[in-house]
Amino acid sequence: MYRLLLLIVSFVFPSLVGAVTFDEQTRALPLGQSMYVFEDVRGDASIDDVASPAVQGSFRLHDKPVLNAGYSRSVFWLRLDLHYLPQQAQGARNWLLELAYPPLDHLELYLPDETGGFALAQRTGDALPFDSRQIRQNNYLFELNLEPNQDKRIYLRLESQGSIQAPLTLWAPNAYLEEQPGRIYVLGIIYGVLLVMLFYNLFIFLSVRDTSYLYYILYIASFGLYQISVNGAGIEYFWPNSPWWANAATPFLIGSAALFGCQFARSFLHTSEHSPWVDRLLLLLMACGAVVMVLALCISYATALRLATYLALLFTVVIFAAGILAWLRGMRVARYFIFAWSAFLIGGLVNTLMVLGYLPNVFLTMYASQIGSALEVGLLSLALADRINAMKEERTRILQEAGRKLEALNQELADSNRFKDEFLATVTHELRTPMNGVIGSLELMQTVKMDIELEQYQKTAAASARDMMRMVNDILALTELQAGKLYPRREAFSLRGLFDGLRAQYAPRAEEKGLAFALELDDNLPDTLEGDAAKLAQALGYLLDNAIKFTSEGGVALQVGRVGSVGSNLPLSVVVSDSGIGFAHDGDLYQRFHQLDGSMTRKYGGLGIGLAICRQMVDLLGGSLSHESQPGVGSRFRLNVPLTLPEQQVAPVVRAPRAQGGTLQRQAQQCTVLIVEDNAINQLVTRGMLLKLGYRVRTADNGAEALELLRGESVDAVLLDCQMPVMDGFATCRAIRALPGCVELPVLAITAHSHSGDRERCLAAGMSDYLAKPVKFEELRVLLHDWVLCRPATISAGSAPA
Repeated sequence: MYRLLLLIVSFVFPSLVGAVTFDEQTRALPLGQSMYVFEDVRGDASIDDVASPAVQGSFRLHDKPVLNAGYSRSVFWLRLDLHYLPQQAQGARNWLLELAYPPLDHLELYLPDETGGFALAQRTGDALPFDSRQIRQNNYLFELNLEPNQDKRIYLRLESQGSIQAPLTLWAPNAYLEEQPGRIYVLGIIYGVLLVMLFYNLFIFLSVRDTSYLYYILYIASFGLYQISVNGAGIEYFWPNSPWWANAATPFLIGSAALFGCQFARSFLHTSEHSPWVDRLLLLLMACGAVVMVLALCISYATALRLATYLALLFTVVIFAAGILAWLRGMRVARYFIFAWSAFLIGGLVNTLMVLGYLPNVFLTMYASQIGSALEVGLLSLALADRINAMKEERTRILQEAGRKLEALNQELADSNRFKDEFLATVTHELRTPMNGVIGSLELMQTVKMDIELEQYQKTAAASARDMMRMVNDILALTELQAGKLYPRREAFSLRGLFDGLRAQYAPRAEEKGLAFALELDDNLPDTLEGDAAKLAQALGYLLDNAIKFTSEGGVALQVGRVGSVGSNLPLSVVVSDSGIGFAHDGDLYQRFHQLDGSMTRKYGGLGIGLAICRQMVDLLGGSLSHESQPGVGSRFRLNVPLTLPEQQVAPVVRAPRAQGGTLQRQAQQCTVLIVEDNAINQLVTRGMLLKLGYRVRTADNGAEALELLRGESVDAVLLDCQMPVMDGFATCRAIRALPGCVELPVLAITAHSHSGDRERCLAAGMSDYLAKPVKFEELRVLLHDWVLCRPATISAGSAPA
């Protein structure tokens, strides 16, 4: 019925035949094939000229959905005849006329005036500030008020230095608002992909510092800003008051995208290595991109835009060819590169052909470049990710190879450290052997009458030998600590006996320097405690030695107390203080081989390992070591170590005990002592000591000779060296115990004490007691007194009945 009405109206009102007729149900009405177009080649026609009957015959009905004039210097006039014919009677209604091509420079709307002519209703365009638009949108919108059942003729004047496109649509306002979210979503996705990829690759660049990512970031930024410029978002949001830059930005950003895109391709595909001529062509395109950027700021917008368009076409083709060549040469990452640039090439080609007028202006052609660029950016990110994976694989291979080399080096280092420890242990043991002879001989000299001068020489030599032995012992202790061969023991000991021994050892040294030595022992402390007395005494010895060494006047004090008591535990606190030179705070005080004064002219000698050994000894015992000092005033070291109270029930001793301070049952002249020692010097020194003591002496160079001798002769004690060729001391002792009548024979080990577990090993092997090298005359006398002279004679293997 409605169509019949329109047909009747057409016959009744012939003037309405060329008009576009619509009603209130119309939502969107494309006007591309309903408008009349007049091309003003000279561009000087006014609205009066165009509206005159003389020019009306020059208007031609447009037969395509969108006017696409490409790059043209002509001015185009569009004539629209609109006839609003509602189905139901109602008043005037507003409509929106949209021209959806933001890059137009000049756009003028002419509407009928009261005199029957036409007047300028709106002037806007990309060459004017953004606030010149009637409705502030990136596309051009004009509000039209149409009366029902009336013709309304309007004119649009288009002029631009760029491409001229005129996608015209008449919208109902509500329909336009409902349509916008879809377009905004598409653009949001496109810009979102560009922005996400930009920041994603920026973070990767900051992590891996690969310049390919930097060039890619600059390319994305340039191309993204170009898309913003051509879509009208640039002048809407970024430069609304800069029409000049709104035009110049488009060719400038195209040149920038070409510049950084070519450099990215060169870096990513390594064209200089496999395709030199492609690399040179890319360099040429980079130069052209830089020239276009400069020209965009200097010459006319039309010329710069044409140059930029041709550069973009050439850029996409060359980049695509470079990717194909890289793929043919076996580059793994080139496949993603080709897919990415294929999407961009297709999108850019479609958009360029639309701009040049060879394709219609529809949504797909209008946004083909943006859609293709979004796909390209995503695929190039995959290409970069694949490159990262390839780099990771290569790095993993390199790391694995380096790891194997490092493991081998670590093993060599561990072997070297082990060899070093073994060497130091061997050296210290071997040093003990000659030092045993030296110290033993010096002690034997004390039994000989000497004149005053010779006695002084003997004392000097003995003191020097003892100092050297202390250094050897320190190096050995440090080696054992580093090798983890020291461990704490738990045995009962006399607390007062321990500190009386320290006083007896260090008080004479202090008195020699004119220093006072004070021992303050808390009377409330129990005398019998359990712990590692030897290591505690060794740690305190280092502190006392330093206190005496670095004090020239005043004194040294040793204070012993407790810091609490919980059950059977007794935390012992020992403070060593002096009035010596003191020192400023030094964080490296407990480092090995650290000297407060490391110069060649230092006043105080030493290896600089005493405090390091002391700290590690205390840590081994589960204690703590702290200090405070002031230069010129003195130092104070506090040692806290946990000890325990012994249990009330003492386990019975399995082996025959040592008869300490017992009654003499024999004379030395009645007893024979067997020396089993492979070193001739040590054998000679020990033999000389025994003869001085009055014992009969037999000697054997190794364990096998000792066993042979014991099978034929009777002896009262055996002095057995632990380290010997053929049979060591431990195997020899076990073999001696297996001989008839030798189960209770006193077997006294002479050990170099190269390891802290020697005492336990000696007792476990069946030895009666042990004596550490260097053998001292007085210690040997006391040991033989307790084990031989204070015990009745035993029947050895040699005297047993056959």
